[in-house]
Amino acid sequence: MANIAKKVSWSGRGDDRGERTPLLNGDEEVKYNRQLSGGGIFHIGRLSTVDLEEEITPEEDIVRSRPKEIPHNEKLLSLKFESLDYDNSENQLFLEEERRMSHMGFRCLEIRRWVICGLIGFLTGLIACMIDIAVEKLAGYKYFAVKLNIEKYTELGGLSISLILWAVLNSAFVMFGAIAVAFVEPIAAGSGIPQIKCFLNGVKIPRVVRLKTLVIKVFGVICSVAGGLAVGKEGPMIHSGAVVAAGVSQGRSTSLKKDFKIFEYFRRDTEKRDFVSAGAAAGVSAAFGAPVGGVLFSLEEGASFWNQMLTWRIFFASMVSTFTLNFFLSIYHGKPGELSSPGLINFGRFDSDSVQYNLYEIPLFIIMGALGGVLGALFNIINYWLTIFRIRYIHRPCLQVMEAMLVAAVTATVSFAMIYFSNDCQPLGQDNTEEYPLQLFCADGEYNSMATAFFNTPERSVRSLFHNPPGTYNPVTLGVFTLAYFFLAVWTYGLTVSAGVFIPSLLIGAAWGRLFGILLSFIASSQSIWADPGKYALIGAAAQLGGIVRMTLSLTVILVEATGNVTYGFPIMLVLMTAKIVGDYFIEGLYDIHIKLQSVPFLHSDAPPTSHWLTAREVMSSPVTCFNRVEKVGRIVDVLSNTSTIHNGFPVVAHTSENDEPGKICGLILRSQLIVLLKHKVFVERASSRLSQRKLQLKDFRDAYPRFPPIQSIHVSQDERECMMDLTEFMNPTPYTVPQETSLPRVFKLFRALGLRHLVVVDNENRVVGLVTRKDLARYHVGKDGLEELHLAQT
Repeated sequence: MANIAKKVSWSGRGDDRGERTPLLNGDEEVKYNRQLSGGGIFHIGRLSTVDLEEEITPEEDIVRSRPKEIPHNEKLLSLKFESLDYDNSENQLFLEEERRMSHMGFRCLEIRRWVICGLIGFLTGLIACMIDIAVEKLAGYKYFAVKLNIEKYTELGGLSISLILWAVLNSAFVMFGAIAVAFVEPIAAGSGIPQIKCFLNGVKIPRVVRLKTLVIKVFGVICSVAGGLAVGKEGPMIHSGAVVAAGVSQGRSTSLKKDFKIFEYFRRDTEKRDFVSAGAAAGVSAAFGAPVGGVLFSLEEGASFWNQMLTWRIFFASMVSTFTLNFFLSIYHGKPGELSSPGLINFGRFDSDSVQYNLYEIPLFIIMGALGGVLGALFNIINYWLTIFRIRYIHRPCLQVMEAMLVAAVTATVSFAMIYFSNDCQPLGQDNTEEYPLQLFCADGEYNSMATAFFNTPERSVRSLFHNPPGTYNPVTLGVFTLAYFFLAVWTYGLTVSAGVFIPSLLIGAAWGRLFGILLSFIASSQSIWADPGKYALIGAAAQLGGIVRMTLSLTVILVEATGNVTYGFPIMLVLMTAKIVGDYFIEGLYDIHIKLQSVPFLHSDAPPTSHWLTAREVMSSPVTCFNRVEKVGRIVDVLSNTSTIHNGFPVVAHTSENDEPGKICGLILRSQLIVLLKHKVFVERASSRLSQRKLQLKDFRDAYPRFPPIQSIHVSQDERECMMDLTEFMNPTPYTVPQETSLPRVFKLFRALGLRHLVVVDNENRVVGLVTRKDLARYHVGKDGLEELHLAQT
């Protein structure tokens, strides 16, 4: 292990009085003994800890002192995040249920899956419709209030009053949204895409798919967009679709304590994962009107596990989502039956005369892709350091709300100043598509082009940049707007508000892309060759977004579907690939950066390329807590109650000797299963004396899912502690195992491909010698100094 570069973590403050903050959790001494080559012991001592998403128990919910600064080190891996059980436990209960199920029963289960996907699409489209109508109404009220005020004071003087009104309105909207997120449900902050990626990867992110999260997410994104922030609705729509899927597929709401007694078979992590993939795709489809793009987004950016039948069910959910949104929007606009709106974010359709491109433009598109990669990397780098600053200093909810209000006020001030000093006046003709034109100092029949770029919602501005005729925008206007909006968007992403980054990225790219096209027409001798700057706005938008989030195939299809233009499929793909290659040279994609900053044990598609010399013996956790087939209840309770070593999986062995020699593996049982067994008093003595009312079934475990009660809530008397519990019927008798000499890449591939939570390491006599979990694999990555090992901490 000497070849692995060790990263020194920050030390604790040495305060044993229990003073903590929401981001500091405990000063306990964390020790992990790992069997390493050479007989060495890997030891983690006293660490300060950063708690990102931990649920606070009632005992811990006390007033806590807060330091002015929270130290942060992204070279840590959090012990607070648990894995999801994507591997089914094939115990005797499972096999008995499967034997009892007929062929028609399996067909009915498949039909229910399609019904659930349809419900997911319908509800996601309905939520998207509600968000769109609410934002349109609020933005319209704000526009008319500010417009009337500006028109009043343009002639009388005192436009500062208009500025104050605009800033106050924006800050008020953002304040309500930020308060809801910061004080009610912090997990609803941001786009939610990094959290959904982690969930689909197999990481349990607390509260990420709860009903309260959905309500705050929807309310927060309405306030953020109406408040004029440089944000979009697409990321929150993806998160909202995932929450809808997680709730509908379970047939109950644990938040409302309401069980509809339907879809009980799907109450397990494996099934929920597939439905959450469908919900994320439905969110993309509702946002962009791109059903195929939604499927590809879930495949490329979200899901770590996939199968062919799942593809068709997800596509069905996406189609239903788009249809539902368009149907209800058409009714709202008084045009029932006209399903013309492609999605929540309408980019408009490109005319057939403007979709042509020539082969000599391909090198120009590649240059734009490289520029998008550079600008995207710059965006990510600045946002990375801003996020570090927020983690260290802006950790109190009141400070987070104040920062969001400050950004809203600054955004309004910068926008107003640029509108005020801009003299870019354009004629307001019959073919003009502007919904909110602002005259200001322009002549009658003209509008301020800078005001159009800033005052509209971001998606309307993107549509204007795509489709407005040549000459609509002044190059200076586009240049200044790009620079200002770039830094506003960087500052905004990461605030404690519900917000996405897709539309701001597209708007930045569309602005400098249109500027690129205008400059080409100035350079070329014949302006007719570069007649349409809208196509360069489209290419620039793709380049900028690709440089930030590093998506390729799915983003190509999303843009093609959203614009109704297949012709530019090849140039867009070329641009996105170039942007990804150039951007990856400097820094990771934005979502991967935020996953890393949260210290989430995320498993990428492959193990580090230089890790073949590492074996399971060096990676595993040991010694392992094991249980006998028939175990004493008192020992089970003591192991589960031990707060210093909270394990969630326990190998079951034939016999545990007193001298701690490993026993031969017989199976694996989970903490959640043991808790259900203790709750129902499934003891050998009760079964022999016929005290048990009925035989335990899988339904009992599904009813307790996903919020299994804590061990402290289960009362076990002193007499019951002397009883015995037979684990044979409930354990998984065939857990996945690997020899201790297996290389890390082989262990990694098996663990990730099968969605495992625990992988047992055995010796040549099939005796348990260690256990590999997600954190054991995620702590190895390739850094500047070669293969590096992250430290584990209570972050």
